[in-house]
Amino acid sequence: MTQTITRGLEGVIAGETEICSVEQGALIYRGYEIHDLAENATFEEVAHLLLVGHKPSPDELQAFTDELVAERALPENVIEFLKSAAPALHAKTAVPMDVLRTCVSMIAHTDPDCQDNSPEASLRKAKRLTAKIPTIIGHMQNIYDERALVAPETGGDPKLSHAGNLLYLMTGEHPTNEAEHVMDVSLILYAEHDYNASTFTSRVIAGTLSDLHGAVTGAIAALKGPLHGGANEAAMEMLSEIREAIGPENDPEKIRDWMHKAFSEKRKLMGFGHRVYKNGDHRAPILHALGRSLAEKTGEAFVRLFELGEQVQQIMLEEKNIHPNVDFPCGMTYYTMGIPVPQYTPIFVASRITGWAAHVMEQHANNRLIRPIAKYTGPALRRWND
Repeated sequence: MTQTITRGLEGVIAGETEICSVEQGALIYRGYEIHDLAENATFEEVAHLLLVGHKPSPDELQAFTDELVAERALPENVIEFLKSAAPALHAKTAVPMDVLRTCVSMIAHTDPDCQDNSPEASLRKAKRLTAKIPTIIGHMQNIYDERALVAPETGGDPKLSHAGNLLYLMTGEHPTNEAEHVMDVSLILYAEHDYNASTFTSRVIAGTLSDLHGAVTGAIAALKGPLHGGANEAAMEMLSEIREAIGPENDPEKIRDWMHKAFSEKRKLMGFGHRVYKNGDHRAPILHALGRSLAEKTGEAFVRLFELGEQVQQIMLEEKNIHPNVDFPCGMTYYTMGIPVPQYTPIFVASRITGWAAHVMEQHANNRLIRPIAKYTGPALRRWND
């Protein structure tokens, strides 16, 4: 029997899910299309949709939000670890995704439901992680910047939304309504994306009947890579490299020369292309429009950044027929909001935790161990004593 090898499992249907459909013409969360959600829902509503399984009623949303707010504060041992990690972050022997991964693993040790894989316990754990991950990010940034932690007793301001509190925790300042809205939409856009690399990682781990914290820890490790979640950081670093090379003015010829040099060197330009979307990522124009609008209110330097990005996009489309994915406008948008580049992917985690947890619970509910086979290409059979 001839077996076909599909590198990267491209095009392989590895399972079924009720959570998300990634299609050429639409991105759908439990029946709701992403443009509809970005325009009309809040992240808390989308988190409830993904985790609980349906659109919340007003009373359900209030109860869900209250639960998140009540779970924002971090255990003391996690705060102490964050403080101890500062030297490694400054030395760059660790990056924020490494620190976040360890914090999530540590939180398991104090979660009373850690070893319980029942649907009820897993939902409680999912809510706690959803609440606490923004607090980890905020405290980490303040410790790195040698500032006092923002509201460690409560994990922020209970009056702020999930998105607004994330920004507040990082800066100590209440965000503008527009910045809060942009962050809220970005969290919605990143919340779920079917069997992507990190989500598939979480399902493989859950498939062994390991616990939710372990599955999420593995998913964070997968998301760190620049070919997955780290692409938003890499995209912004690429734009910074272009700006440094061509100077402050967006000279079209200099931009094209830089791009042609990158093409000739066969560099992988981050923030472009997608394994599934061949005609463009549905999320990218949503975030680009919001980010550019924010840039126009923030300052000319940020508008020029978006103009540079738009020229890079045009060249990629004209010469390579490759569209940007959501990570490309994300880098520019978060930069405009003043978010440090190393925190871009941790913020991705603050969103995607909802999708990961939903998939872990779905895997546990109808489990089969995920165990593909490999084609052996090593030496032929031989004897040890020959």
